[in-house]
Amino acid sequence: MPASRAKRWIPLLVLLLLAVAIALATQISPWARILPWVKPVNASAGLTLYGNIDLREIRLAFNDNGRIASLQAQDGQTVHKGDLLGILDDTRYRIAYVHAQALVQEAAAHLDDLLAGTRPEDIDRLRAEVSAAESQLRLRRATYERILRLERQKASPPQDLDSARAALQAAQAQLQALKASLRLAIAGPRQGTIAAARAALSAAKAGAALARRELEDTRLLAPADAIVRTRILEPGDMASPAQPVYALALMNPLWVRAYVDEINLGKLHPGQGAWVTTDSFPGTRFKAWVGYISSSAEFTPKSVETPQLRTSLVYQVRIYVCNPQNKLRLGMPATVHIQPSATPTHPRPSCQ
Repeated sequence: MPASRAKRWIPLLVLLLLAVAIALATQISPWARILPWVKPVNASAGLTLYGNIDLREIRLAFNDNGRIASLQAQDGQTVHKGDLLGILDDTRYRIAYVHAQALVQEAAAHLDDLLAGTRPEDIDRLRAEVSAAESQLRLRRATYERILRLERQKASPPQDLDSARAALQAAQAQLQALKASLRLAIAGPRQGTIAAARAALSAAKAGAALARRELEDTRLLAPADAIVRTRILEPGDMASPAQPVYALALMNPLWVRAYVDEINLGKLHPGQGAWVTTDSFPGTRFKAWVGYISSSAEFTPKSVETPQLRTSLVYQVRIYVCNPQNKLRLGMPATVHIQPSATPTHPRPSCQ
């Protein structure tokens, strides 16, 4: 009797083992074809990812060296593009700018003087000097000729003749020099001199522009709409281009950094719709879309919680998310629900 009962349990055990085998084969398509009640996984079904809110950060610094005179923004403050955030002591930069402007004025005046040419009064003066030199030359020549006749008659010592000859030559040289000066005055400055003056003016203007820019760089402006994460320095500290003053968080764009394994990689494409939820705001869904899929695999970071093994290869994904009320914060854990859909006609959706 016990043996017959055991034989009756054998078919039940066989059926139980067959049911277990069917449960394990639900992912295998041949089993699904043989057993119609075994439903294969739907490749177009949605996907759930886990990650953290991430954003870009700016470490803002002055573009020049100097002591900080004042800082206007505080931690957590929302700033807009162009807002004044800080000022350096600009005494040295103002003096340098005034000096550069003076050099520009000097170079411009010199160029104008060259372009205007010689004044008529100077030309008239040179002409008068030439006339006087010609008269002096005639006098020196007459004196020389008279002494020469006397010397031939032995009525004048040789020294007088030498002196008269030297005076005549000096008068001739002076006349030639004055005539040359007159010709230069009439012709005006050379083109090379004018070109050099123009170059000097351009250099002076460039120096003034640089001095003005350095003066403007003593004012620290917000480069974009952002939130002040940290005010690193304080008034009185020495600032430099290598020393950040603020750490700014850019709230647009905002994304969830998540990771997907290779099995589910084919379910994602750029622009695919999604929505994000967080534990901080249960019941609130934030509009999102797939914005970036890494082209190379990596090992899962230890900070990411997934049901897969830590050593499995995954691909980084950025899910851009709308944050109209600024509820999402950097590093906040988030759950991403990917919507199954075809490739959209517009690859970059927006929050509008």
